[in-house]
Amino acid sequence: MTRATHLFVLLLSMLGASQPSAAQWLKHPTAGIPRSADGQADLKAPAPRTVDGRPDLSGMWGWQPGKYFGALWVDHGPDHLQPWAFELVKQRAEGMGKDDPANFDCVPQGPRMNLYAPIPVKFVQTPALLIILSEDMSYRQVFMDGRTLPKDPDPSFMGYSVGRWEGDTLVVETVGFKDRTWLDFAGTPHTEQLRITERIRRISFGHLEIVQTIDDPGVFKTAFTVTLGAQFVPDTELLEFVCAENERSRRHFTGTLSELVKEHMDRAIEVPAAVVEKYAGDYDLRLPENPTTPMRLELRVVDGRLTMGGVQPLIALSETRFFNGGGVLEMVRDEQGRATALLLRAAEGDLRATRIPDGK
Repeated sequence: MTRATHLFVLLLSMLGASQPSAAQWLKHPTAGIPRSADGQADLKAPAPRTVDGRPDLSGMWGWQPGKYFGALWVDHGPDHLQPWAFELVKQRAEGMGKDDPANFDCVPQGPRMNLYAPIPVKFVQTPALLIILSEDMSYRQVFMDGRTLPKDPDPSFMGYSVGRWEGDTLVVETVGFKDRTWLDFAGTPHTEQLRITERIRRISFGHLEIVQTIDDPGVFKTAFTVTLGAQFVPDTELLEFVCAENERSRRHFTGTLSELVKEHMDRAIEVPAAVVEKYAGDYDLRLPENPTTPMRLELRVVDGRLTMGGVQPLIALSETRFFNGGGVLEMVRDEQGRATALLLRAAEGDLRATRIPDGK
């Protein structure tokens, strides 16, 4: 099994597992925000400021982790991890994430909170405190009253955070994480040495940029930096999203990822490269929990085979159906055979991703 295989398996399992709360989506106009002529939120408007002139981060946000939704270390490869840590990642992938403590033991998300794309969060900013509330009942407190980080904090799921302003950038340092949680959705472990530094900028009314530095010498050979984002979510409010019985039941799954892949490989067919070339492109996926924040799925053709992101080969079950290691993708085609959308087949219901015009 390749690194890319198990990362995408966990991605699709997350997309399928996070749907049940969508039916109750709240509609409530957000007051006092810039809007375009058609009444939609103007996400390109200037970022608002507080009475003391600081950027105001307050509002509802949907995370946009991009390629880091699976593994934070994807730019560096497995050699960046200590050997024991990568072995554990592979074991967790082979077990299809059955032991994920947040999804299946109902503990808080921990340091991966801002990778949890489907669930909106709310920022509440005061001069001395930034509060981040998540629908899954997790929360963070960022103390901005001038205090320093504790030297020996009592470990907690969400850690201990302090922030300071450097110009228009809020710099947040967090330590004191319990090592029980996962660092990302690939199952990367972390130790209690983990230190995360975030540099948060509101680059427009509708967009946050979060440059995050991960430093955990117990797991990684050197510290590294990733850039994440968040998009403003207008005209709604938070809903409780509590770990459900069907999620916890996944710990009772039997079998392994290798067995699942082999079962589908035995049914695989060859699809001509000329056919899959018409599927290559980027697709806009909107989850029911947060339909205003897009997730971008990338299909590429490598050596005549359709892949996810250029690294995850898909197993062809027919000319339009492909197994990705965790579920089935089905292409929606026009009369010329060109894909206009793809469907992610899941027990809870299909998710549709619309093809993005080339160059967009």
